[in-house]
Amino acid sequence: MPRILVVDDDPMVCVAIEVCLARKGFEVTVADGGEAGMRALETADFDVMLIDVFMPHMRGFEAIRMFHERRPDIPVVAMSGYAFANTERAPDFLRITIELGAVCCLRKPFTPDALLASVNQCIAMPKASVNQLKS
Repeated sequence: MPRILVVDDDPMVCVAIEVCLARKGFEVTVADGGEAGMRALETADFDVMLIDVFMPHMRGFEAIRMFHERRPDIPVVAMSGYAFANTERAPDFLRITIELGAVCCLRKPFTPDALLASVNQCIAMPKASVNQLKS
């Protein structure tokens, strides 16, 4: 059963993701914010990390960078409602997120289908590919 780490400071987002993924057979660990996510990463192994870009106590894209640096072998899906908004700066935000270690990005609010597609894309990636993307 694939293990997913969800790191987001919004409890409603966490519940929605957890319910959606659990119904599809994933084991989901929810961490309320970056510090809790780092602790979870130290105590368990995961197949995919879903990380909110903007959380309290972590400035901007720091969360993506920190999680990727800690475990470069685990694919990261970046999530944000703000960072990927439909503005002229959106392409820069997307590029920065990928450069910092994300494999793909989800713009909130996202559909269950988009969530599942992103998670399945990450799970289908061979571990060697994840490491090559990040070097």
